[in-house]
Amino acid sequence: MANHKSAVKRIRQTLTRRLRNKYYAKTTRNAVRDLRNTTEKEGANDLYKKVSAMLDKLAKRNVIHKNKAGNLKSKLALHVNKLS
Repeated sequence: MANHKSAVKRIRQTLTRRLRNKYYAKTTRNAVRDLRNTTEKEGANDLYKKVSAMLDKLAKRNVIHKNKAGNLKSKLALHVNKLS
């Protein structure tokens, strides 16, 4: 166990951040899954904007790598554009 007050605080902060990051990452993964299962163009366009913002926010906060966010956004944009 940690011997310093600062180390104990750091452990608390890490736990809090990990749980928060896990929540936002899971929420984003669910949104990506929903977008991939969408079949109508209008709903997909609205959902794509929201999912894109979520991915950008995760990348900005280093929850996921920025290239992974870009790759996901690219694939999702292709999917949305294929819909009729």
